Amino acid sequence: MVTADKILLMQNIRKEFFSVPVLKNVTLELAKGEILGLVGENGAGKSTLMKILSGAYSCDSYHGEIIVDDVPRRFHSTSDSEASGIEMIYQEISLHLDLTVAENIFLGRLPRKRRGWVDRKELHTQAAQALELVRLDLDTHRRVRSLSTSQQQLLSIAKAMVRRPKILVLDEPTSALTESEAETLLSLLRGLRDKGIACIYISHKLDEVFKIVDRITVMRDGTIVANYRHGEIMAEKVVEDMVGRKIENMYPKCQVEKGKEVLRVRNLTVPHPLSAQKNIIEGVSFNLHRGEVLGLAGLVGSGRSELVNAIFGAIPTRGKPEIYIEGQLVRISRALDAIEAGIGLVTEDRRKSGFVGTLRVDKNISLASLKRFSKEGFIKRKQELSEVQGYVEKLRIKVQRVDDSVLTLSGGNQQKVVLAKWLMREVKVLILDEPTRGIDVGAKVEIYNLINELAQKGVGVIMISSELPELISICDRFLVLAKGRIQDEFDQAQASQERIMKAATGLTR
Repeated sequence: MVTADKILLMQNIRKEFFSVPVLKNVTLELAKGEILGLVGENGAGKSTLMKILSGAYSCDSYHGEIIVDDVPRRFHSTSDSEASGIEMIYQEISLHLDLTVAENIFLGRLPRKRRGWVDRKELHTQAAQALELVRLDLDTHRRVRSLSTSQQQLLSIAKAMVRRPKILVLDEPTSALTESEAETLLSLLRGLRDKGIACIYISHKLDEVFKIVDRITVMRDGTIVANYRHGEIMAEKVVEDMVGRKIENMYPKCQVEKGKEVLRVRNLTVPHPLSAQKNIIEGVSFNLHRGEVLGLAGLVGSGRSELVNAIFGAIPTRGKPEIYIEGQLVRISRALDAIEAGIGLVTEDRRKSGFVGTLRVDKNISLASLKRFSKEGFIKRKQELSEVQGYVEKLRIKVQRVDDSVLTLSGGNQQKVVLAKWLMREVKVLILDEPTRGIDVGAKVEIYNLINELAQKGVGVIMISSELPELISICDRFLVLAKGRIQDEFDQAQASQERIMKAATGLTR
């Protein structure tokens, strides 16, 4: 479909993992100044195709041809790809946490004085200019470890931009951004398009994709199944192409009668991670009932994740908070205490704290339930495998073998592994922190159905999501956090994006 000013051609790309084909003769074209949306379910082959383009997979590991600016290219490494004008921004942020903001931006390209010494003044001047590109107001001397996830994501984009790429590839670039930050990024991409820079934009936020792209390419099962120009895009058709079937209801919700109280939190205070004199959560109290899905809303920095991590015992609290499970006071000073009390937590960053990357799929799923499979210090492997296989089938986790590394799975399937771990544990309270971040529309619907099933079984669910339509559709009741306190509380019948945003910004109703 692209003929004029073609800057990129990936032709007949084929790749296998352990004799399993993941890309099957894929041909992708990109024009100068074009924003191409690349969409598909997790495991469709999008990230693999882009890793080939970025040089993360050497040219010796696949078949096919890459042509940039009418010149055939062979990328043995990411530096070869970058030398051809291609920059890749991955969903999983990769920065050096103990270096400064400025050092991260210009790592490997630090400005030098005549005798070879680093020109620190020029470094920080240029870094400040780079941050202006993404409208990020930061001290360039700050260590990256102290930045929020959204700040780190914008920093990654600034780092790519200073290299002046011809082709910019963004994989889920707004997954950790607020709505205003995401709009800033989209505005930036429009400006790059006007300058002739081509972009490949991968995202599961389809409304965002439809808003920004000139053309959209749909992948499924390692092949390209459809191409649409901007004026031809129909949301329902694109979703159908992605999953290979019609999805009648994007946000399925079952009405469940609320049961007895399962969780009560009283006077929970959490110290600020960067300032010993401040609290990020200040005296929060709330309760949760069996079969209820409680939505926790708020802007980045409001303390949502800190609140649930404190309940789970993953971070320290201050003062004397009280946590009751089914009316019984429990002492939670570490995550193991929470697990024993019947609480499970699906964390915001699955790679960092959701699963163990060095373990296999089956071991990750059974990790929280090992006591059930052990006898006199030995694991009853047959029983363990049987139960693991049951959850793999129930959650439709796409894996060749349950003893494969969890790192071989797509993001959506990794998320299902984390969910399976807590389902096997049979928790009383399940906390879901951004459970659908970075996963495809089909997997999202499966997770919504799973939440409904848990509620029907009497599990109390706390859900954090930055996608307000999702949160409003799935939850029964809402708490809105701002400035470390609950600013508003209401039921689904009273919920609206406007009401949530008003409370989240600290304004009174």
